Amino acid sequence: MFSADTYRNRREVLRDRIGNGILLFLGNIEHPINFEHNTYPFRQDSTFLYYFGINAPSLAAVIDIDEGQTIVFGDEMTMDQIVWMGQQQTLHERCLETNVTESRPYNSLFAYVQEALATNREVHYLPPYQPSNKILLHHLLNRPLTSFHPSIIFIEAVVAQRSIKETQEVSEIEEAVRVSAEMHLLAMRLAKPGMREREIASAIRHFAADQGCSLAYPPILTIHGEILHNSYQQHLLKEGDLLLNDSGAETYRGYAGDLTRTFPVGKRFTSKQRELYDIVYYAFQSAKSRLQPGVSFKEIHLHACESLVEGLIAIGLMKGNAKEAVKQHAHTMFFQCGLGHLIGLDVHDMEDLGEQYIGYTASAPKDTRTFGLKSLRLGKALEPGFVVTVEPGIYIIPELIDQWRAENKLSDFINYSKLETYRDFGGIRIEDDFLITQDSYRLLGPELIKTADEIENYRANYV
Repeated sequence: MFSADTYRNRREVLRDRIGNGILLFLGNIEHPINFEHNTYPFRQDSTFLYYFGINAPSLAAVIDIDEGQTIVFGDEMTMDQIVWMGQQQTLHERCLETNVTESRPYNSLFAYVQEALATNREVHYLPPYQPSNKILLHHLLNRPLTSFHPSIIFIEAVVAQRSIKETQEVSEIEEAVRVSAEMHLLAMRLAKPGMREREIASAIRHFAADQGCSLAYPPILTIHGEILHNSYQQHLLKEGDLLLNDSGAETYRGYAGDLTRTFPVGKRFTSKQRELYDIVYYAFQSAKSRLQPGVSFKEIHLHACESLVEGLIAIGLMKGNAKEAVKQHAHTMFFQCGLGHLIGLDVHDMEDLGEQYIGYTASAPKDTRTFGLKSLRLGKALEPGFVVTVEPGIYIIPELIDQWRAENKLSDFINYSKLETYRDFGGIRIEDDFLITQDSYRLLGPELIKTADEIENYRANYV
C-alpha cells in the first residue's frame, strides 16, 4: 500500500468530480482452477486497488457522496480460515491503513444498495469484466445480465484521475521496468540453438519472482513473432531464427512494466533480419522523439507508419509515395497493430473501462472499422503524467500475403514478388515505456540495449 492519505485524497478528488450519488466498487474474488480450494493466483481489481489499496478477495466498497461516508464490505476471518491460513491482519485494520473507518459484513452490501435504489438515489458503477461481478450486479441492481448501464460520468472521472500518474506511481512503474529490463537481458544471455522457448520463459518468470514481482501478463516469447500475441512456447530454437520477447514484470503494488526486444538466436542477425530490424529501430526513434503534451498519439502512430514505409520502400518491399501508402493503409501488410497504449496498474491501463473512454474522446472517436487503426488503443492528445508504450514492428504474415495478393490489393504500393521471398521471415518489435513530462518525455527505467550492434555485441559473449 501507499500512505493512508494517498487513498483518502484519491477518493476525495473522485467524490468532488462526481458530486452526488453512490459510487460502487467491486473487488475481485478467487477463481478455482479445478475445485473450490485450488485457485488461480489472486489479482485485485485495479480500480479497487487505486482507491482502496486492499489486495484481498471478496471485498466491495461504496463512496456514499450524499451521506458523506465510505464503507468497505467484507468478512473477517472465521476460525476455520484461521486454522488453515493463520491469523492475518483484520479487515478493519486494513481499512484503517487506507483511511476508511467503517467496514461491514459483505452480505450487508445488498441491503445498502437496495435501500439506495428504493429512494431513487443514483448508484454509479463501472463496467464489470469478471463473470462473478456481472452476476453480483445482476442481483444488486435487479438487472438482466445483458442490460447493464455503467455510469459514464464515473468512468470518465476514474480515467481522468488514473491517467495522470503520481510521482510514487511513476517510481513503481520504474521498478517494474527495471526488473523487466533484467528479464530481457537474462533471455539474451540464455537463448541458444537447441533450447525451447519455454525454457527462456520459465527463467524470466523465476527471475521476476526472485525480485518480489509477478509477471504483468503472459510473456510472448516466440520465434514466430509475426503472431502478435503468440502464447505457444514449445518451438525449438535454431540458428537463423529471430526470438521476440515481449514480457514485463508487475510489482507487488500492481504496477506493470512492458518491454519488447527481438534478437537473433545465433550471434548475428542475417542481412535480411538486420535490414528490417534497422527499419523498425528507426521508426521507434522517430516516434519517441515526437512524444510531447498536446500531440495526438494517433498522429505519432501515423508518423511511425510512414517511417516504416520509407524503410520498406528503400529495400524494395514497398513502392510509391510513403504518405499516400499510409493514407491507403498499405502499411498494414507489415504493421497491423497500434503503436502503443497507456500503462500503469494494468499493462493496458484501464482498458476494462472501454477504449473509447481511455484512448479517445467524444470529438475524436476511435476508428473501429479500418484494418490497423481499429487496433490502435490510444489516439488522443498526450498529457503530462501519461505513461505510454512505443512499440513499432514489422510482421510478415503468410496468410495475409496470400489473401491480399489474390485480390491484387494495394499493388501500387506492395511489391508482392519480393515479399514472397520473406513469407517465412517472422516478426520484429521494439518497445519501451515513457512518461510524458511538462514539455517532452522521459524514458522509464534503465536503458535496455536495442540497436543491432548492441544486441550482437551482447549476444557474442553468451552464444
